[in-house]
Amino acid sequence: MPNYRLHLEYDGSRYHGWQRLRSTEMTVQGKLESVLQRIFNEPLEVQGSGRTDAGVHALGQVASFRTEWDLPPEEVLASLRQYLPEDIGAVSLDYAPPRFHARLSAVEKTYCYRVWNSTEPCVFERRFVYVFPDRLELTQMQRAAAYFLGTHDFRACSADRTKKSTVRTLTRLSILREGPELRFLVTGDGFLHHMVRILVGTLLEIGRGDRKPDSVEALLRGEQRAEAGFTVPAKGLCLMEVKYP
Repeated sequence: MPNYRLHLEYDGSRYHGWQRLRSTEMTVQGKLESVLQRIFNEPLEVQGSGRTDAGVHALGQVASFRTEWDLPPEEVLASLRQYLPEDIGAVSLDYAPPRFHARLSAVEKTYCYRVWNSTEPCVFERRFVYVFPDRLELTQMQRAAAYFLGTHDFRACSADRTKKSTVRTLTRLSILREGPELRFLVTGDGFLHHMVRILVGTLLEIGRGDRKPDSVEALLRGEQRAEAGFTVPAKGLCLMEVKYP
């Protein structure tokens, strides 16, 4: 039974997230499984490296799936490119080791969150950025970002109360300005529900002067969601890369 590894990119604007739902056909996993079942003529389940939320995009999503039929990867890839909707792109497909699992085998993920920090119009990027025109102190946000690095309990930065462990390790949280745009790049061994969006919301509040940079220390010692900042909209978030051993 061959095991395939697929590299995907997608514009998540019109989808209800990655995960297949009974209530709608508009999920990335649902669309992908529908096309693959057509190609292989058998029911199959696709595993994604992460369950991106409704409206979240991906440049580096990784998926894996097993089938009864061994079709050449290049043939399957050509069919995926033919039948997938234009906002879901199959970048590459190859055979994976038998024990490879897109989610369980992942060791690191990188997300980018884009903020349009200007009153100027942003017509052509509006689906991929969060417009936040308030004046921001970049150095204050960068100081605060350093407190999040390392291994911490991020319970206060999660919208999910069901996780047994909310401890995660961040190895990167950088904030770069490119003209009117701010880009928050976050790398870690895993992320909780809405975690990146809450981190960015907290840093924006610090940049606006609503919080002090050292308030992050108390936030990380707490357990209440209300101790962190607001949750920024999904459309500014993109899964950039997933790494494996």
